Formats: sequence, structure tokens, C-alpha cells
Amino acid sequence: METTAQNSTPKKRNLVFPIVLAVLVIGGGYFGISSYIHGQHHEDTEDAQISGDISPVIPRVAGYVADVRVKDNQQVKKGDTLLILDNRDYAVKVSQAEAALQIAKSNRGSAQATTSAAEAGIATARASVGTIDAQIEAAKVNLWRASQDYDRYANLIKDHSVTQQQFEQAEAAKQSAERQLGVLTEQRKQAAQQTNAVAVQSVATASQISVAEATIHQREVDVDAAKLNLSYTVITAPQDGLVSKINVQPGQYVQGGQALFSIVHGDALWVVANFKETQLNKMSVGQKVVVKVDAYPGHEFNATLTSFSPATGATFALLPPDNASGNFVKVVQRVPVKIEFTDKNDPLVKKLRPGMNVEVDVHLD
Repeated sequence: METTAQNSTPKKRNLVFPIVLAVLVIGGGYFGISSYIHGQHHEDTEDAQISGDISPVIPRVAGYVADVRVKDNQQVKKGDTLLILDNRDYAVKVSQAEAALQIAKSNRGSAQATTSAAEAGIATARASVGTIDAQIEAAKVNLWRASQDYDRYANLIKDHSVTQQQFEQAEAAKQSAERQLGVLTEQRKQAAQQTNAVAVQSVATASQISVAEATIHQREVDVDAAKLNLSYTVITAPQDGLVSKINVQPGQYVQGGQALFSIVHGDALWVVANFKETQLNKMSVGQKVVVKVDAYPGHEFNATLTSFSPATGATFALLPPDNASGNFVKVVQRVPVKIEFTDKNDPLVKKLRPGMNVEVDVHLD
């Protein structure tokens, strides 16, 4: 009878499972609704990293490293000396260029002296020609007078109005005047030729001066180039920032154009987020963005969407996809988006480094 009574007593139902099920259903529903509402007003991605200005330190001339003035991770200012190359070869080239310039100037001085002498010779020759011209005019007058006397005596000798001696004297005077005029004419011709020769020499010397001036200009350029290369042996910081790992040591030979190390500009940081192309429908420049950095969990950085890449990331790849060949498989592409921090006074912004992983949440409203 006791056993029958115990079996007839109703069992208590276990309420744990229904309660847990209800909590899961309510929680899942709340999460789903919240995610849906959030998705209508936000776009987010974890495919994002911090970027910044990174300037490579590149020597402009080749040489052996004489001294390294910085260390790994050191803060530097624009213009600070980073490296010094052995400058003895370049100093010698400066001396050679300056010596060549002095030689060119000396050659110009010699050419100028020769030109001055030629110009003086031209003046003397022209003066000589002028003197001979005056003498020729006087000789012509003397010849005319002697000819007149000779003609007159020649007429008078016919009727014996003058003596034979007087006639011969008049004839001799005429011949002497003719010879004198001939001599002076020949002298003038020679003086004119000498004047032309000196003039030609002066023109040639003037041309030499022009060549000397061009040579001097070339040597001056050589001096400036040598001094410029000498200045390149001191390598300075192109901007403010932090020095990366130093991969060069004193005594090492470096080539011009060889990247030695880099300087990271810590005050110019931004975020590059790679959004799916299907997420860009409602995104636009100027929207507010919240950035979460993996290195500083729990802290939110305020930022703004500033620009979109002109092409997808795959387009700029070393081997971009060629969908015209082979079998086509549609893959959702990602478009890089630039996001800039707006709160520059945030102390944690200065601690960020390029390459850090971040999560971005774009507010579409």
C-alpha cells in the first residue's frame, strides 16, 4: 500500500532547461536585432592597419662611412646629422676644380692682354696710314707743281728761252716727285695690309676671349658641383621622427641611392582600412569613425573618413588578377579607405606605430 501511494505522487518538472532555453532565445534575439540595427547605421572591419610617413635615408654620393651619429629608435629633428662619409676624395676634387678655374682665368687674362695689344697695334697702324695719306697728298701737290714746271720749260726750251740745264732740272724734279709718290703709295698699301692683319688678329683674340669666358663658366660650374658633392658627404635627417634599425656601420662602403635605414614621422599617422566593395554603398568622406587599437584595448580613438583609394588593393598588387584568362571565380574585392585621427591631443595617439592592427567602425549617420 505504501508503494502504491508513493507512485501516485506527481513528479516535479525540471525548470532549468526551459529557463536556459528562454534566456538563449531572448539573448539571441536581442543580439540579432542589435546587430541588425547596428549594421544599418555602421560599417566596420578588422582589416585595417596604422600607416605613416616613412622617409628612407639615402646617400646621394658613394663613399666609406666615417661616423654614425644616431642609434636605433632615436628621436631626431629635421637637419640633424645622421651619417658622415669620408670626404677626402671629394675635397681633392674641389681643389682640382678650383685650380682649373684659376687656369681658365689666367688664359682669359692672356687673351685680354693680347687683344689690348692688337687694338693698340690697330690704332698705330691706322695712324701710320693717316700720316702716309697726308704725305701722299703733299707728294701729289709736289708732282703737280713739278709737272707744271716741266711742261712750261718744255715749251720754253723749243725757242731757247731757257737753258738746257734749267729744263733738265725741271725734268729731274718731276721724276723725283713721281718716284716719291710711288714710294708713298707702296708704303700706304703695306700699312693697310698690316692694319688688316692686326684687325684679323684682334678678331681672333676676341674669339679666344669668348672661348675663355665659356671655359671659366664651365670651371665655375665644376667647382659648384664638386662643392655640392662634398656637402653630400654629411647626411642629415629629412624630417622629424624616429630612426629605425641602423643597418650601416663605420668603415662600410655605401653606394649613392642606396637605402640605409628609415625615419618614421610619428606626428603624421593615419589608418588604412580595407572595406569590402559591398560595404561602400553608404560610406562617404567626412563620416565619423571610431578606431580601436589592439595594443590599447578599451580605448576608442576618434577619427574621420577622409578619402577612398582610386582602385582596389588587388589592382596595385605585383601580379594583378587577369580575369580574361583561365576560369573566372568572382571574389569580393576590398577598397582601401584613408581615415585620419581628429583628436591630436590624445596622448595615446603619439604612442601609435605604423603597422599596428586596428578595428574601425564608420558611423553612417
